[in-house]
Amino acid sequence: QVQLVESGGGLVQAGDSLRLSCAASGRFFSGYAMAWFRQTPGREREFVAAITRYGAHTNSADSLKGRFTISRDNANNTVYLQMNSLKPEDTAVYYCAAGPLTSPNSRSYSYWGQGTQVTVSS
Repeated sequence: QVQLVESGGGLVQAGDSLRLSCAASGRFFSGYAMAWFRQTPGREREFVAAITRYGAHTNSADSLKGRFTISRDNANNTVYLQMNSLKPEDTAVYYCAAGPLTSPNSRSYSYWGQGTQVTVSS
């Protein structure tokens, strides 16, 4: 069982940077691929980025490539999302997820955190 807790969200201005963290429980963190998704009211959950078990491979949504970067620190059971050049349309609840492999499909992930709010003002 993997338990995930996101942190690092907040209110920022357009153009600012923010780093989200996802702390995972237990010694088995490295056994899971990890991902970030985001969701706004009235919209489906949107894929942001994913990373393989040991960080050998990452992928991200095409629209976010070059601006958002996922990374992980297995020694500390933590995955990060570095967000740069934030835009108002990035405003959403950001969720951390764990699953058997990287995928842009939210249904591929077995475990989810409760989310952290990111609000970008203009």
